[in-house]
Amino acid sequence: MALLIEDSCINCDMCEPECPNDAISYGREIYEIEPDLCTECVGHYNKPTCISVCPIDCIIVDPERVESEEALWDKFVLLHHVSD
Repeated sequence: MALLIEDSCINCDMCEPECPNDAISYGREIYEIEPDLCTECVGHYNKPTCISVCPIDCIIVDPERVESEEALWDKFVLLHHVSD
């Protein structure tokens, strides 16, 4: 499940530096999450740090990009070149 930043984002700059996958960047008007890089912090933390630091709770699970925890682990392994 990639995360999604809703249009209510106030561009507070809290989420971007917290992302261990560099999946968050400033888009045309608000911060955006690159779904191919988002692992919901699987492999790094127990819960998504961007959600934890967002002061207005505008980061949600993207309903169009639902992924299993196994798929998120697989993505983490690919992104960080982890081997068995």
